[in-house]
Amino acid sequence: MPRAESLPRWATRACFAVLAGAAMVAGAVVALTPAHASDRNPYAPAAGHPYRHGAVPTLETAQRMAAYRAGHALAATGPNLSYGGAVDGIGVTTGKPKVYLIFWGSQWGTAGTDGNGNTTLSGDPVGLAPRLQQLFKGIGAAGELWSGVNTQYCEAVPKGTQTCPASAPHVGYPTGGALAGVWVDKGSAAPASATERQLGVEAITAASHFGNGNPALNRNAQYVVVSPHGTTPDGFNTPKGGFCAWHDWNGDPSLVGGPIPSPVGDIAFTNLPYVTDAGGSCGAGFVNTGPAGALDGVTIVEGHEYAETITDQNPAGGWTDATGEENADKCAWLKTGPGASANVLFTSGSFAMQSTWANDTNGGAGGCLMSHPIVGGNTGGDDFALGTSPKQAAVTAGKTSTLTAIVTSTVVAGSPGPVTLSVANLPAGVTGSLNPTTVAPGGSSTLTLHVGSSTKAGNYLVSISGKAGTLVRQAAYTLAVVASTGSVFNGSFEKGLASWTVVGQVNTVTDPVHGGLAAARVGTPQPGGTSILRKTFTIKAGQTHLRFWYLTVCTDIVQLDWFTATLRDRTTNKTTTLVGHTCAIDPAFHAVNATVVPGHSYSLVLTDHDDGRTGDPTYTFVDDVSTF
Repeated sequence: MPRAESLPRWATRACFAVLAGAAMVAGAVVALTPAHASDRNPYAPAAGHPYRHGAVPTLETAQRMAAYRAGHALAATGPNLSYGGAVDGIGVTTGKPKVYLIFWGSQWGTAGTDGNGNTTLSGDPVGLAPRLQQLFKGIGAAGELWSGVNTQYCEAVPKGTQTCPASAPHVGYPTGGALAGVWVDKGSAAPASATERQLGVEAITAASHFGNGNPALNRNAQYVVVSPHGTTPDGFNTPKGGFCAWHDWNGDPSLVGGPIPSPVGDIAFTNLPYVTDAGGSCGAGFVNTGPAGALDGVTIVEGHEYAETITDQNPAGGWTDATGEENADKCAWLKTGPGASANVLFTSGSFAMQSTWANDTNGGAGGCLMSHPIVGGNTGGDDFALGTSPKQAAVTAGKTSTLTAIVTSTVVAGSPGPVTLSVANLPAGVTGSLNPTTVAPGGSSTLTLHVGSSTKAGNYLVSISGKAGTLVRQAAYTLAVVASTGSVFNGSFEKGLASWTVVGQVNTVTDPVHGGLAAARVGTPQPGGTSILRKTFTIKAGQTHLRFWYLTVCTDIVQLDWFTATLRDRTTNKTTTLVGHTCAIDPAFHAVNATVVPGHSYSLVLTDHDDGRTGDPTYTFVDDVSTF
């Protein structure tokens, strides 16, 4: 059923301006000097809570922050990151990063072990705990390059420096995996809404539990305090929260009550709530659809905090930009373009991750990257890398298809020797082969995938591994199996806008998508007027339903900006409104269903209207238009 018309979160443009101005005045009374320039945005999670370093805003909060910036001439981000000069002698994590996971409270229930050796918990309904363990087992393994982005940063350079000499102590690489320990602290129940101070005390307690009893043992450690399902640490998942996680250290003077005494040295800790309690607001389904996306937010959010901790261990003595944002803040919740969140393949599995900021890309202008060479050389001696061309392809479910790609081995350092290739992580109904299976360094092989008619629709990350001696490196190939679109040719937009009629600003995008590798965007992030996407088709015998999916980004009011969808039965000349005028900030795609008649001709019209004013663009993503 279509959704009813609704006002946006702040009701009207005028009301929003008044409320925002009032919030700024109130903020000035409470805190004379914000900790970050970004705190001047009253919607930032750190506004009034300066200890919330690197806070991941909820999707709704991020939209409000962006709208406020646009309406108040505030920059979306500052320039490149610069070094903060260290706090208590610590700027970045210079040794191998060590991540300790603390599942705090008796609410986690009884512990067990899964097939990967991960701790499971009866009070963990979605499997958040083993997912985190599996992620950190993969981060740093087999020379993966997502971690490489962070290694360009360093310490022991002048405050304000934006580049690092080779001789400076750089951020360490987590060779062999970052996971250092797991503790289920069931001594008592975790607080229903732990304060930031209680979280810090729990991290200090955990350091002693793990035997890290002096500053040297905690120099490269971070403690992730994971609160149980149903709790709201520091106001998480409440109207006063607006965040998904944040990090800090025990000596931060902005903590309520001041620094937390620690007998074991400086302690870097993360407040990681039970992220899935916030659903799509904290990233559920942000990269993957259906059940596969249920834990997207868990790995996106914790990956964000991990990257910020190792580049700004004692905030803000590490690397931040001119507005106080850290390396992951600058790339949070990107759905499209360079650095958009995506699945990243580690040796321990495929995980939804976000990118992080790299000062040294784009000719020094900086940008968000998902991978980067490990600064300071490879992880030891000879090395190589693997890549595929193309990196992805789409086929239609229910059909038998064959795909090919070229896998290339590239020498990174030294003489790694012959590379033996294998393919794994194949979905049911798919077989794969490589020819040849062994290549010389710099050589290539042909990957052939045979996709059977029984393979279910979905996006699959196929793993290609190469082994040279003891070195193991990986490449990923995305196989998108797209559901049949029935009577609607190119309803999944895998062939661009072929066979669709377009008016105004309509394009295909690769992110966000509901399924497959592409979707249509009706409207534009720039002020754009009215844009229309239209399709005419005749319903085949045996098909009685039409379905499509849409996601609207509208920060104005429904009287001014909106999306609507109509379906005209050209045989009976009857028009039905499937989606009335709507303006909302959608965290996920919505399904629209309609009844159709076999043999009748129909026109589906999707319209996005933007009033043309700057600061509150309206556009809508549409995908998977099908009949069945």
